[in-house]
Amino acid sequence: MRLGGSTVMLAILLGVVPALAQDSPGVIPAPKQSTETAKAVRKHSKPKIAAPKIAAPRAAARRATTPKIAAPVTVVAKTAAIQVDTATTESTTDASTGLSDSERLKIQSALLWSGDYTGSIGGEDPFLSAVKNFQKRAKTKVTGILTPTERTNLLTAAKSHEDEYGWTIVTDPSTGVRLGLPAKLVTQVREAARGTRYSSAHGEVQIETFRIKTAELKPAALFDQEKKEPSTRKVESSVLRDDSFFITGMQGLKKFSVRAYARDGEIRGFTLLFDQMMETIVEPVTAAMVSAFAPFPEHSSPFAAMAKSVEYGNGLIVSDRGHIITDRKLAAGCQVIVAEGIGDADRVADDKDGGLALLRVYGPHKVSPLVLSATTFNKGNVTLVGIPDPKEQNGARKLTEIKARLAENNAIELRQPVPMAGFSGAAAVDAQGQFLGMMQTQNFVLASTASVAPPVRLVTVAAIRDFLAAHDVAPATDGSDPKTAVVRIICVRN
Repeated sequence: MRLGGSTVMLAILLGVVPALAQDSPGVIPAPKQSTETAKAVRKHSKPKIAAPKIAAPRAAARRATTPKIAAPVTVVAKTAAIQVDTATTESTTDASTGLSDSERLKIQSALLWSGDYTGSIGGEDPFLSAVKNFQKRAKTKVTGILTPTERTNLLTAAKSHEDEYGWTIVTDPSTGVRLGLPAKLVTQVREAARGTRYSSAHGEVQIETFRIKTAELKPAALFDQEKKEPSTRKVESSVLRDDSFFITGMQGLKKFSVRAYARDGEIRGFTLLFDQMMETIVEPVTAAMVSAFAPFPEHSSPFAAMAKSVEYGNGLIVSDRGHIITDRKLAAGCQVIVAEGIGDADRVADDKDGGLALLRVYGPHKVSPLVLSATTFNKGNVTLVGIPDPKEQNGARKLTEIKARLAENNAIELRQPVPMAGFSGAAAVDAQGQFLGMMQTQNFVLASTASVAPPVRLVTVAAIRDFLAAHDVAPATDGSDPKTAVVRIICVRN
């Protein structure tokens, strides 16, 4: 039986467990919707009216265009049958299924969209549980291993959704949370007071992330605040746990929901707000958004691109004549580039393939350039040294160190899920303090489920040395601690 749109919407928001449950320890499945709640939702339901003409996906207006697969329409998993296994972690290799990392990533993204990736069932690998969920819906043999036909059907459906909505899974640089976004629907990306706001052109749909230190505000206090502010909110359902809460209701003529989780002295979450008239457009992606959300992800996704008039990053001084290397994306389209504490910088050259940009500050300055002495190094522990976005330090510019691990293909795996806003271009050093290269973050490519490059990667010393040689820059032969060569870069755009 098909329920009313509002009831389905609330059931999705209350009943779906965040994906990758091992990424979110302590998250407890929400209770089922009560009869009273359903009545309250129906009471507030409005007659459906035509949605405004915004850049909405075609699938929302014409469901019939979505290719049919050998599975019934996605339904919300019953939370009573799901137990969150906080000890389970994803392996980087999957011997049981024979899938490569890139293949697993594609299938995982498709399972998130379909709503099948809902957490661990009975303590097994969440990926395996998700495959079984899909097979149950498809009414095929439940083995936990996709047949070639099942894989084709699943990926075909996901590709359709990606094309229609621009569906992509990203890491929010301001908060560190991972979330799924219908990028063609929420085309505007801006900084928010406590995170990032993703919205449609005229604000009909808004997704806003937030991150708050528990020393500033406890979960219970934030829960009470979110129920009352703004004053136009009318709460229809809310649940407070020791380490999480969610709230749903009406905010004027808009529907809203708030989800938050506490861990390691922080509260992270997101707010979804949309016009009632947009319900038929938002409803198809809501389950996928909730499933894909991980407040403390163990594995990074490509970073969401920010449209900033002023952007911050890092540069590394490489010569005593004022040459600085930085992330090419950071230095693109700048009207003014400033190396903080040194002066205005000119963009001299860039390397599209390598992702590097060469800047130069002219005039006499006392600088501490890097020495590019490393020739070989092994995979293992590394430390990223940089200056994050001023918002992370209340306007300060102190060096920050982030522990990480250097993996295959120069991928950098973070030890903890931390915000990375303003950190691209930071130095990577080994346990002996030897400079290994420059850290670079990768932004998402619209509707791509397979990353062509790791979300955080190392631009090696060898690549930097070759880049400098190609532009007749002689690197320094004498220098000190690589940390002293890090400088904040400020790009001012129109």
